[in-house]
Amino acid sequence: MKALFFLRHYNDIDHITPVISKWIDSGHTCDIVLIGNSRFKNDYRINFLKGLKGARMAYIADVLPPVEFVRWFFQTLILIRSLRRPFIGPIMKALEEFYDAKRRQPIWQSTARRLLSRTFKDNEGGVVVFDWIERNSSICVEWVKVVLSTARSMGLGTVSLPHGDSPHASQLIRRRELRLEPDTTFANAGIFDKVVVPNELCSVRFRPFMDNQKLAVLGSPRYCDEWLAKLATLMPPSPLTRSDSRLKIVMFLRKSNFSTFWEEVGEVVRIVAGFPGVELVIKPHTRGGWQQSLTKDVSLRRLPNVTVAGDIHSIYLMNWADVIIDLATSVVFEAVKANKPVLAADYLHAGRSALAEYMPEAELRCRDDVYKHMEKFLSHGCGSFYIEEHRQRFLNEMINVGDPDVLSRYVALLEGQIQPKPNQRQIHPSTADLAVA
Repeated sequence: MKALFFLRHYNDIDHITPVISKWIDSGHTCDIVLIGNSRFKNDYRINFLKGLKGARMAYIADVLPPVEFVRWFFQTLILIRSLRRPFIGPIMKALEEFYDAKRRQPIWQSTARRLLSRTFKDNEGGVVVFDWIERNSSICVEWVKVVLSTARSMGLGTVSLPHGDSPHASQLIRRRELRLEPDTTFANAGIFDKVVVPNELCSVRFRPFMDNQKLAVLGSPRYCDEWLAKLATLMPPSPLTRSDSRLKIVMFLRKSNFSTFWEEVGEVVRIVAGFPGVELVIKPHTRGGWQQSLTKDVSLRRLPNVTVAGDIHSIYLMNWADVIIDLATSVVFEAVKANKPVLAADYLHAGRSALAEYMPEAELRCRDDVYKHMEKFLSHGCGSFYIEEHRQRFLNEMINVGDPDVLSRYVALLEGQIQPKPNQRQIHPSTADLAVA
C-alpha cells in the first residue's frame, strides 16, 4: 500500500515520523514531501526517514517547476494570518484581494495534480496525509482543500494526523479568547475523511464539528513506548554536559500567543536562581519564543546561574535536567514517562494543564509552592514525586489509550482508508464495438 505524507514543521515531524516509520516497517511504501521551511531538511528525524527503504523524501521546491513553486509560495505567503501585523498586514491584505480565489485556483490545482500524480500512478489506490490543518496554519487551508478534493477524485483516502498532545485541560488559553464555545480554529478538520487525535482531551476540540465516524482516538505516536525506544537510537550525541551544580532545572515556555503572566514568570526565575547550587535553563518555544518579553529581560539573562537555551532539542534538556518547570507544553510528557519531576506552573498562565488535572501533586499554585519544592528537592532529592496511581492514569489515558501498541493502530487506520481498485483492462473502441455486436 502507498501513502503520501506532507510535513510542515517540528510538530509534524515529532508526531508523524513515528507513524511513517511504522508504515514502512509494515511493508508499505510512501512519499514524503516537506512543505515548510527548508531548514527542516537537515533534522535528524528527516535524515532517518530518508534512509528508510520504501520511503522517498523530497522538498516541495525540488518537485515543482521553479516558476510554479514561486507562484505557489507567493500565494501561500499572502494567505498566512501570522503576517497580518502592523505595516505589512495591509500590504498582504491588498495582495490577497488582488490575487483573489479565482486567480489562485489554477496554481492550486496544478500543484495538487503534479504532487498526487507523482506518487499515485495509473489508478493506483492510496492515502494522503496531512497534520491538523487550522485557520492559523503556515500552509493555507485553501490549498489543502484543493489537494484533498483532487485526491478524492482520484479515489484516494485523506487523513489528518495529530501534531500535538493537548497539554491543556481548559479551552480559553490564548490572548483574546473570551467566550467558552466551540473553537472554529478546528472546524477545517472536517475536510478530511478521517481525523486522528491522541487522546480524549484533544477530541473535545473537534467533536463539535464532526461525528464519531470521522474522529478516531488512537494514542500518542510521539510518546508511545515503541517510538521512544527507536528514537533513543537515532538521536545525535547531546551537546550538553553535566556540571557540578546540585540541582539542574529546565523551564519550558509556550508560544507568544498564549496568555502568560510574564512578570510572575520572571519572579519565579528569580526565586529559583536565588538558591545556591541551582542551575536554570529557560527554553523558549521553537516558534515565536524569542518574541516573548522574558527572553529579552537583561536582568534575568545576567543572573550567573540562568541560561536561555538556543536551538538545543528539548529532549537533550530533559535528559540533562533533574526537575522541569512547565507552562503547559506537551514536550514534558516524556519526562513524566521517565518518572522525572515536572512542576505544572499553572498559576503562571491562563490555562489549566493536563498535568495538573491528572496529577494535582505536580501543580504550582503560588510562589510559596515554588520555594518549598526547591527546598525539598535540594534537601531530599527528586524521588517519590508523583502519586503513582495518578501517573499511571495519565500515561494510560493521555498516551496509550488503553493499549501501548499505539503505532499499529495508526497503520491500521491508514490501511482502512485505502480502497482496493481492480486492475482495469483498457478496451479499444473497435473491441468494444465488437463486444456489443
